[in-house]
Amino acid sequence: MKLADFLILCTGVLLNALAQLGLKAATRVSGPLTAGGAHLWQRSLELLTVPALWAAVLAYGVSLIVWLGGLSRVPVSQAYPLLSLGYVINIALAWWLLGEVPNLQRVAGIGVIVIGVVLVARS
Repeated sequence: MKLADFLILCTGVLLNALAQLGLKAATRVSGPLTAGGAHLWQRSLELLTVPALWAAVLAYGVSLIVWLGGLSRVPVSQAYPLLSLGYVINIALAWWLLGEVPNLQRVAGIGVIVIGVVLVARS
């Protein structure tokens, strides 16, 4: 895989991870979405007023466009495993930005994923 192609795909992965963090930040403002009639509807409407939700939706949209650009250059069997890098980005940024402290088992599992991604990217 060419470096430029790798960077395009990684940009898509980063934007996707940022979208996830934006969604989490939005739900922190709105509170939990739980089943239960009017309460769920009210929380959902409140969620629509949170700017982080719309930033996350925008990040998803841009990530889709970037990802399509990457897929047009790289076989999907080589590109798709790179999405797993989102786990690494997400756990690091969730720790830094949201204060979510990962446990050792989660970090070890992500380490295994990284090894797999390196093997696939080099093939």
